[in-house]
Amino acid sequence: MATRWAICGAGQISHDFTAALRTLSPGDHEVVAVAARSLQRARDFAKKHDVPRAYGSYEELARDPDIDVVYVGTIHPHHLSPGKLFIKSKKNVLIEKPLAMNRGEVQELITAAQENNVFLMEAIWTRFFPVSVEIRQLLGEGEVGEVQMVRADLGTPLTHIPRLAERELGGGALLSLGVYCLQFVFMVFNGERPESIQATGHCIDTGVDGTVVLVLKFSGNRMAVCTCSITMMLTNDAVITGTKGTIKVPRHMWCPTALEVNGKEKQFPLPDAPLPLNFTHSTGLGYEAQEVRQCLLKGLRESPVMPWAHSSLFAEVMDEARRQVAHI
Repeated sequence: MATRWAICGAGQISHDFTAALRTLSPGDHEVVAVAARSLQRARDFAKKHDVPRAYGSYEELARDPDIDVVYVGTIHPHHLSPGKLFIKSKKNVLIEKPLAMNRGEVQELITAAQENNVFLMEAIWTRFFPVSVEIRQLLGEGEVGEVQMVRADLGTPLTHIPRLAERELGGGALLSLGVYCLQFVFMVFNGERPESIQATGHCIDTGVDGTVVLVLKFSGNRMAVCTCSITMMLTNDAVITGTKGTIKVPRHMWCPTALEVNGKEKQFPLPDAPLPLNFTHSTGLGYEAQEVRQCLLKGLRESPVMPWAHSSLFAEVMDEARRQVAHI
């Protein structure tokens, strides 16, 4: 039986996620409903994607009994409220990154999922790309020895986009881009809590962090350096340095399709897009959808690949970094 998806929010990322589902086995995934704050937007989305039911409020969607999981594709400040709404309606939920605006909100969602016995996952799609699967396997096999340093950079000029630049819309480099760098670090270090967190950077005129450099120190003098920016173009790559060699994501570290191990590069092509997409490599959103389905079939409440503890740790580190840089 297909996993029955509902889409909360009719914006660009919801479009891409729904399109990505069409690249998967049709017997496994089905989009059955969409909700937006405007009924007309929901109807337009439903027409474009052949979705049978459209709702003009999230409350109506929460009352629909024929849904297995809701994808929440709204902007950052509007993750907590609909997330809790669907969870309390006994709906499983996949919420776009960052899971919420701070660690307190993240814990609210986790607690609600625990109390209502439903599945909850932060949509860190990067974790489920074949490149990331390969990295975890290589690290497990000791391909590069003991990891000593991890570096991850992600930046591009984005201050012209209000949701990335305005504080009330959840803007800032850390919330929008830094979470990708942090997820990479904590994937490599298997969710270990850092011994120290040091952040520096600058804010743009709106008061949000424009560029942040984050240094994390782990046990055994292992280090990680993350740089994220909405004001400049960075290398957008990631490197793991071990005692026996290096693993590098040479480009598009947030949606990788190539991997370089000790200088040898390997390609991991993505499925073709069935519709024009808004973001780079968006058909890769299907990988996280496959993870959700597998977890639901196994009766899990959280993904072993993207566990709640990692989401909580991302939020905790970002809270501290924003406190140091932007005094937020």
